[in-house]
Amino acid sequence: METNVTVILAYTGLALMVMLSGIGSAIGTAMGGNATVGALKKRDDAFGNYMLLSALPGTQGLYGFGGFFIINGKAIIGPEMTMTQALAILAAGLILGAVCLISAIRQGSVCANGIAAIGSGHNVFGNTMILAVFPELYAIIAFAATFIISQSL
Repeated sequence: METNVTVILAYTGLALMVMLSGIGSAIGTAMGGNATVGALKKRDDAFGNYMLLSALPGTQGLYGFGGFFIINGKAIIGPEMTMTQALAILAAGLILGAVCLISAIRQGSVCANGIAAIGSGHNVFGNTMILAVFPELYAIIAFAATFIISQSL
């Protein structure tokens, strides 16, 4: 019975990793997209800037997907898996998934505000990109933690 529990815990961790980071990226990019639609009404010549800022929160979803491949490629998920290994994968999934979820949403908020400001005629693209990197940093740290956890499997 314990082997079934370990497999379930490991796959739950992998699922959370991809699911939560993907949800965060979907919300974050939608925030940027919504802001872009509004800003296009004022300044349609800045679409390239809007598009880059809208896409930026999508990277957290990529971190979740990358973490999935790192863990899935390193771990042997099956009857021989220990409870410690399964819990490590679950922890990695929770850490990366939750951090990417929140990071992508908050980054989407920063980007949406920058898009609105550009639409109003302010020259803030570079500044917005710099400020949008701050929430991203924590997703990168969570990705690095996932890599470190994978080395112990």
